[in-house]
Amino acid sequence: MKFPFFSILVCIAFSPTYGVETTYKKMHLTPLFHCEGAYHGDFNRDGHVDVVSGPYWYEGPSFQTRHEIREPQTYEPTAYSDNFLTYTGDFNGDQWIDVLYVPWPGKEAWWCENPAGKEGHWESHPCLQNVGNESQGWGDVTGDGQPELVYNIDGFLGYATYDPKQADKPWVFHAISDHRDYQRYTHGVGIGDINGDGRTDMLEAAGWWEQPEDIQSTRKWIWHPFKFAEAGAHILVNDVDGDGLADVITSWHAHLYGLLWYKQTRGEAGEIGFERQTILTPDPDESSDELRISQLHALQLVDMNGDGLKDVLTGKRFWAHGPTGDVEANAPAVVYWFELVRDADGNAKFVPHMIDDDSGVGTQVAATDLNQDTVPDVIVGNKKGTFVFLSETESKD
Repeated sequence: MKFPFFSILVCIAFSPTYGVETTYKKMHLTPLFHCEGAYHGDFNRDGHVDVVSGPYWYEGPSFQTRHEIREPQTYEPTAYSDNFLTYTGDFNGDQWIDVLYVPWPGKEAWWCENPAGKEGHWESHPCLQNVGNESQGWGDVTGDGQPELVYNIDGFLGYATYDPKQADKPWVFHAISDHRDYQRYTHGVGIGDINGDGRTDMLEAAGWWEQPEDIQSTRKWIWHPFKFAEAGAHILVNDVDGDGLADVITSWHAHLYGLLWYKQTRGEAGEIGFERQTILTPDPDESSDELRISQLHALQLVDMNGDGLKDVLTGKRFWAHGPTGDVEANAPAVVYWFELVRDADGNAKFVPHMIDDDSGVGTQVAATDLNQDTVPDVIVGNKKGTFVFLSETESKD
């Protein structure tokens, strides 16, 4: 069905790398608050990537036709939705992309089954109880080529697996930690191979958990304490400076300030350490013109300019706790990408590029190539509505 609200404007966000300038066409698909995390997938198998945000999926490449996945519900921006993050996958093995709805922390997650081209609401399948954390991770933890949901539950950190051959059965949570003070609103989680052994490790604000050689073993993963964040969001793992060692990128506090990366070091005996590097300070001078962004509650690694280096996509979560609940709650709701730049001496820095100043992120921000120009486009679902930012590139003279 065609839907009544749709606005487009052009956002200027230059990407000066490699002779190409990128601007973004801003598409405000709806101003209504349905969720704080939107995602993507080719739901009708027409070869075009579509967008899912809350109860709707929007047909690419124009996104002017939307379809109901479930009964629509609209929320007040001063409150919260039932959908904090969204991910997609073929959860029943029928070759049609389904939708996973990650709930308000501590609530029940469910997935909706793609009806294989038929109209009508999608069948809902409850799959996980008590899904904690505020910005859960999604990626291949086990090395089987299938993504898992990374989060905490009842004091344990771990990941959940699903079996497409038994799609009606609940997903299974696998604890990797001992019992700790993780709770439903814990901030900060991520995955990546920290020690270079080819296995995916897990990170949290207070350190990282090393995956054992046998992931099927009953013993817990190996704990390495290190304070990456006070209360972060998505914790990213990437070799920032090109030295062959995995570094860590995170917001310092998802409701305050700070964007940091940690350079991995190795001692004489091979022990792993980290040196803190600042992208945006956690303690900005509010009287200064220096760039500061509060509420960095969602981050993603993505090569935004095609130079082969992974950049950081993030922005301000709009009204995380309403109009007065956090620092600079009413500052412009920006979306930024931070370009990774390396020099010949092995130094690295992140150069900020603004995409928009009136949208922001939610507890999730997503990027993928929606318009088939090989340049990533940006998807946001939050308390200001649903947004798509389509890249438009021009060669520089």
